[in-house]
Amino acid sequence: MAKIESAFFDIATLDTLAGRDTAVHRLDPRAKLVTTLVFVVTVASFDKYEISALLPFFLFPVAMIALADLPAGYLLKKLLLVSPFALFIGVLNPFLDRQTLVELGPLAISGGWVSFGSILLRFTLTVGAALILIATTSFPGVCMALEKLGTPRVFAVQLLLLYRNLFVLVDEGSRMVRARALRSFHGRGREMAVFGQMIGQLLLRTLERARRIHLAMLCRGFDGEIRLPRPLKIGRAEVLFTLGWSAAFILLRLYNLPRLVGGLLTELAR
Repeated sequence: MAKIESAFFDIATLDTLAGRDTAVHRLDPRAKLVTTLVFVVTVASFDKYEISALLPFFLFPVAMIALADLPAGYLLKKLLLVSPFALFIGVLNPFLDRQTLVELGPLAISGGWVSFGSILLRFTLTVGAALILIATTSFPGVCMALEKLGTPRVFAVQLLLLYRNLFVLVDEGSRMVRARALRSFHGRGREMAVFGQMIGQLLLRTLERARRIHLAMLCRGFDGEIRLPRPLKIGRAEVLFTLGWSAAFILLRLYNLPRLVGGLLTELAR
């Protein structure tokens, strides 16, 4: 439970990173959200056998990490934490699709391995972009951007509360596990019946604590409106950021840049 607790509370580091003061952090959350959505849609729209055309898209996360001064090692660790989901999705592809698609000298690569690599690339790009969005905007900022872009306020607020209550759930669970460990000796207290009772108690304690948190929010004037310390403003920087990156994504989607560069170099070498 300690590992789960530390992993969950380590997610809050993303919100801490969102408090930095850089040019990317100062951009309106709506501009960053729209740009990220365009990025995700264009990356996801590629054919399952496409790999080379996806490589130039790494320019966006690399540029964002550099401009926002984000710790690349921390983001990579979070990416590796959820990477088993992508592995489970594509791990059977090499066994189901054995038709040779690429030949590199004596090495024959089947379509299953190519599609597996494409899945991993798209997963890295899309999930990495989402992590960068939260690290430069914060989860409340993303929820506010969704609301300002037309998402129903109820949905945006519920999404924010769900995110916050995850920490409450893990905190209560870690307390109960710690209390059980301090009161258990020689393997006692580890029966399945005890864990069943603990799950029920965890639900009741989490609901009670969530009710107290809600009352505290009402006492402090919470009215369902998500607020940020930085005011929302769409200016020239936001327009250039969104239109510039979106145009680059669309061009990279329409034209395979590595293939064009490779063809040009081949022509020059002749």
